[in-house]
Amino acid sequence: MELKVPPALVFVCFGLIMYLLAEFLPIGYFDFYGRMLLVKILVGLGVLIAIMALLQFGRAKTTIDPTKPDKASNLVVGGIFKFSRNPLYLSLLLILLALGVFLGNAFNILIAATFVGYMNRFQIIPEERILLEKFGRSFKDYCILTRRWF
Repeated sequence: MELKVPPALVFVCFGLIMYLLAEFLPIGYFDFYGRMLLVKILVGLGVLIAIMALLQFGRAKTTIDPTKPDKASNLVVGGIFKFSRNPLYLSLLLILLALGVFLGNAFNILIAATFVGYMNRFQIIPEERILLEKFGRSFKDYCILTRRWF
């Protein structure tokens, strides 16, 4: 299961679960002034972070395939990667949170938290194990200085 399911597919599955929960669970609905503005801000941040990370991977001429971290040719530690070791996954989380706020079901926060747990266990930890083998002390130092999510 580790590194077998592309994170984009995991994201879509969790988004679908959020939609189904909001559609069929009659309790937990919320609304507040500025809710749609918050949705736009979260989506905007998610998209911006993803674009920045993808551009940095491109500049470093390294792989963006999350199922094959062993193909990484360079360790990217600058720019947005100074603040998060996983900005692409952070961007997916922000968009899921936006979806949860848009759908207005409080229980979707639990789904977003489950996404974080799933990604940590089945994507990030295996990736980090491979990157540690590949980049050694440089990656270990990077992990000490930079948080996993934000």
